[in-house]
Amino acid sequence: MADVLPLVEARLRSALGEPDARAAVTFLGTDRIEVLRFQEGDIVRYATLGMSAQPMTDPTAMLADPVKGPRVELVLSVRAGLADTDKVLRPLAVLAASPQVEGVVVAPGASLDVGDPLWPGAPFTSVLVAEPGGLVEDLELDAPMDPVRFLPLLPMTPNEAAWKRVHGAQALQERWLNHGTDLRDPRRASVPLG
Repeated sequence: MADVLPLVEARLRSALGEPDARAAVTFLGTDRIEVLRFQEGDIVRYATLGMSAQPMTDPTAMLADPVKGPRVELVLSVRAGLADTDKVLRPLAVLAASPQVEGVVVAPGASLDVGDPLWPGAPFTSVLVAEPGGLVEDLELDAPMDPVRFLPLLPMTPNEAAWKRVHGAQALQERWLNHGTDLRDPRRASVPLG
């Protein structure tokens, strides 16, 4: 079985360019997670590397399948220079380790919460997992392995996260769209939810 991570890193590089920084975090009982930083103009992108090494397993399954199951990496895009967003590396690694630590399957529409600001002074403690396919194309792997999907993360304020729990991810995304919300602004205020 091919090692997935070199293929994933190659896909990230072909889509986003050369990373200008990388950090590695290892949590007790988990595989190492790296976070790569890419800058293009005034946009900084942070991408996890390591989450897709193993397929995510349904927590109700009796046995974890070592080959089949969804594989993902996370991508966060923010405007550069407006906040100390490089401190997001550890929170991102925590989110990327959550399938191994908590047995969750990360999929579009899910909310992921780190419980603390994503970076110093950030108005966000959680993210909405968005649909893949826009920025980094899925990486097909040899059968029977599932492809690696690159899921964008959209930071949410606590009010937005609470509203999303009641009304759903689609409704929150429509509200952002209708109000012209700049989801890459690391200092943005909550969208009007009245």
